Parts: sequence; C-alpha cells; structure tokens
Amino acid sequence: MAADRINRRKTGAAYERAAGRYLETLGYEILEYNYRCRLGEVDIVARDGEYVVFCEVKYRSDNRKGNSLEAVDRRKQQTIFRSAMYYLTEKHLADVPCRFDVIGIDGVSGMKEPEITYIKNAFTG
Repeated sequence: MAADRINRRKTGAAYERAAGRYLETLGYEILEYNYRCRLGEVDIVARDGEYVVFCEVKYRSDNRKGNSLEAVDRRKQQTIFRSAMYYLTEKHLADVPCRFDVIGIDGVSGMKEPEITYIKNAFTG
C-alpha cells in the first residue's frame, strides 16, 4: 500500500512538472510547485502578467473514474481557494489579482502523448 502511494505521488509530481513546463511555454513564471499550508495544497503557483495563478493539475490514465477535470469538484475547489488565500496573505500579496486554473491530463489508450486540457479561470472563490 505504501509503495502504491509513493508511485502515485511520483506520477503526480511528474505530471505537475509537465504541466509547469506547458505553462512556461505560454509565458508563465512558475513560483512554486506543491505549495502546502495547514489549509491544503496547491499544485502550481505561477505568475501570468499581473496575476498570481493557482493551478490544480489532475491526471487520469483512463476514464474509468471519469476524466481528469471531473476530479476538481466543489470541495477540492474550496480547499484550493482557502490555500490560495493563505498563500497571498503569507507572501504579502493581498492586493495582487489572482485566478484559479485547472490543467487536466488524460492518457487515452493508443495515444503517444496524453491529452492536455487547460482551463483558465476554471472556478472562483
């Protein structure tokens, strides 16, 4: 069981880095990966112009549990929002505009590359 959790964590980290590289190709500056606080975690914190972007990354190797974007439910959104507010306070960025984006990565059988879906402003607080 512990080995399975470690493998999932490694896989998740690899896809978060891939998502970060994708954002960098769009001109984003990655500020942090896996920001953690007592309220939760944010996969990627980035800067896009004047915005601080809090980005959730979800990967699904197949669609047995639905697609990756479906995993970012209301409860997950609330956790990300609270963590983001904590981040902004901690970094003294309370007056900086922010937004919440989601990157879904779905590996479809037979495809050489996973399919990436990027949603800007995916949800609000």
